[in-house]
Amino acid sequence: MKKISVLMLAICSTMIFGQKVSDYKYVSVPAKFETFKDNFGLEALLTKTLKGKKYEVLSANKDQWPSEAKGNACNVINADVLNDKNLFRNKVILQFKDCNNKLILESKGSSYIKEFEEGLQDALQQALIKVGMSNPVEILPAQNPVSENNQALSIAPVASNYSNGKLNLQKIQIDGNQFILAKTGDSVPFAIFTGTSKKDVFIVKLADKNTTIGYFENGNIVIDIPNTDGKVSKEVFVGK
Repeated sequence: MKKISVLMLAICSTMIFGQKVSDYKYVSVPAKFETFKDNFGLEALLTKTLKGKKYEVLSANKDQWPSEAKGNACNVINADVLNDKNLFRNKVILQFKDCNNKLILESKGSSYIKEFEEGLQDALQQALIKVGMSNPVEILPAQNPVSENNQALSIAPVASNYSNGKLNLQKIQIDGNQFILAKTGDSVPFAIFTGTSKKDVFIVKLADKNTTIGYFENGNIVIDIPNTDGKVSKEVFVGK
């Protein structure tokens, strides 16, 4: 029963804290969608709609990108539109992938309008409904592969208990790069930790949706908690 609860908690944490298109400010749109013989106005429609949702749309030419995007390609999400047409409908698949080519969102749209240009644009409009308004968060750069001679992270036990004197939390290791802190029996994790390129330093997403930094220190887990005055307080969770 306990193993099932841990598994459900891990799945729940992925759903709550999963990366979203709205986490990004910049979207790269290709000059041509490869699965279409003609443009059909799809690039212009996609660009206009994304700008209306407060995204900054970048061209495929990286030399024209702003310094914030040039300096870290992981600040940019890559859009693509795929042709999914059949005999009866104009259909498209809208995809967004991160800098590691990981699929962040796939949304399908279809239209009964038979004319190609009008029908495909109508289908794309349907697919774009799932794209939320831009609400960018800090994005980490891609992690470099670690050689066999080096250890990526200091992995703590799969499940152990930590406390800051007020909260008693369970540490649940999801994989070699990610773990969560959660109250026993609570379906919403207190925090989810994702490894960075620096050993024992993590990006932490809190239950209140704030993003901050966490790290291991003398066998304890430390989280920099953002305060309402803009300052940060150090919260230490001691292993029990």
